[in-house]
Amino acid sequence: MSFTKNDIKQIEAKGLTAKHVESQIALFKSGIPFANIAEAATIDNGIIALDEALIEDSISYFEEKKNDISLIKFVPASGAATRMFKFLFQFVKEYNPKKESINSYINKNKLKDLSLFLVGLEKLPFYHLVIEQLKSNNIDFSKLSDSEKTWHFVRAMLDERELNYGNSPKGLLPFHRYKSNHISTAFEEHLYESALYTSVNNKAELHFTISERFKDKFDKEFKRIEEYVEQTTGVSFNISFSYQHESTDTIAVTLKDKPFRENDGSLLFRPSGHGALLKNLNALDADIIFVKNIDNVVVKYYKEDVAKYKKVLAGILLKLQAKAFAFLEDLENNMPSEDELIKIAEFLTRELSVKISKEFEKYSEKYKIEYLRDKLNRPIRVCGMVKNEGEPGGGPFWVKDQSWNQSLQIVESAQINQKDKTQKSILKNATHFNPVDLVCGVKNYKGEKFDLENYVDHKAAFITMKTKVGKDLKALELPGLWNGSMAFWNTIFVEVPVITFNPVKTVNDLLKVPHQIK
Repeated sequence: MSFTKNDIKQIEAKGLTAKHVESQIALFKSGIPFANIAEAATIDNGIIALDEALIEDSISYFEEKKNDISLIKFVPASGAATRMFKFLFQFVKEYNPKKESINSYINKNKLKDLSLFLVGLEKLPFYHLVIEQLKSNNIDFSKLSDSEKTWHFVRAMLDERELNYGNSPKGLLPFHRYKSNHISTAFEEHLYESALYTSVNNKAELHFTISERFKDKFDKEFKRIEEYVEQTTGVSFNISFSYQHESTDTIAVTLKDKPFRENDGSLLFRPSGHGALLKNLNALDADIIFVKNIDNVVVKYYKEDVAKYKKVLAGILLKLQAKAFAFLEDLENNMPSEDELIKIAEFLTRELSVKISKEFEKYSEKYKIEYLRDKLNRPIRVCGMVKNEGEPGGGPFWVKDQSWNQSLQIVESAQINQKDKTQKSILKNATHFNPVDLVCGVKNYKGEKFDLENYVDHKAAFITMKTKVGKDLKALELPGLWNGSMAFWNTIFVEVPVITFNPVKTVNDLLKVPHQIK
């Protein structure tokens, strides 16, 4: 691949090298193999089922240990709310209240989303804010026809010169309205939740990955709510932010796998998906990191239930980690007997769901020790899984690598070859879904941080089709943060109740019970 001098300058300005970009282009040319799923992870086959004894024991262990370790909550929050309002953007663009009634428009186009939105209009957390906006525009909402009410309401919500919710960061959008008329954002709700399980000595640490252009808005929101939230919870918050690094952008190519160029001849680079946030996660210095998406929050009434299961996951992780650390110290400082090596192998198999090589018994004693140390000495994640209720997205599977070794992975449906009947059948019969509910241990038994970049499956990237100024292109997304970016971690899946999973993918999700005040 020959790049011009200007290309090289552009590449290096992003913190990349020509060789790195060439390797990306090579991935487009070779294609990215599908994940080879062997079977879905299920209860007692890769997923731990909770009972009251395990719940109580795990919470007790976490509460006992948490004051001696550092905790932080990591929240990917760079997304804008645009997709939440997709059907409403379409509506305000197409609909003319002077030409037809709103009921006629809904029925003609079979718009269930719009119908649900209108039925729940007054329950939306920002309903009164929109009405106030209309008043400031000298529009008397009460005197409008139903058709005019709908059009003006949606326009005031979305118009860039008005509330502009569609271009707001999702984290700063009004999510919940309390009886005191206090309106909270998803950002604020994460603080309340964190106070329940990440606070140590009445202090809680949170880290949000955001778009740099919204930094001032997040700072302003924290200043607005800080005193109120701290008085309510009795906890003070240390909030930090980071941005997606330009060095994680990936080159776009044409359909013939040539670098896609802008009209001025420059190369086109694109953000590479949430896998790019591995650099941000890797920069955090904490013993335990809770990972949860910005839109997965609930009103205060349900927060204790949510926090309960975060503590359970953390307790399970800390107990397993303590056992792994003890074994690793033994492997380093002593000469373990054959029985002790077997005990370690059984721990890996039974408690960490690591499938040991069938050749293990034939290995020399020296190689057995090296093999077990390698399997044990890795970052560890405990992932909550909810029963599959038809939500799109990833799930827990046993996956075969090129050497036919199996490991537990979170796999997106886009990574699975659904033209293969066997693979499609395994996907269809999966019992659980990934709600992005992780607790991560990122330090080794000596207290040193792992370099998380060393545990990525780079072949688990994604190629997607996009357009730019009307031209088709191919884009490359890095291995997802909780998919290929954590492929070589030790992974434990735990079934958690559906109350822990309450994302807001469309505006209508705000009408669901966990987002409404009782």
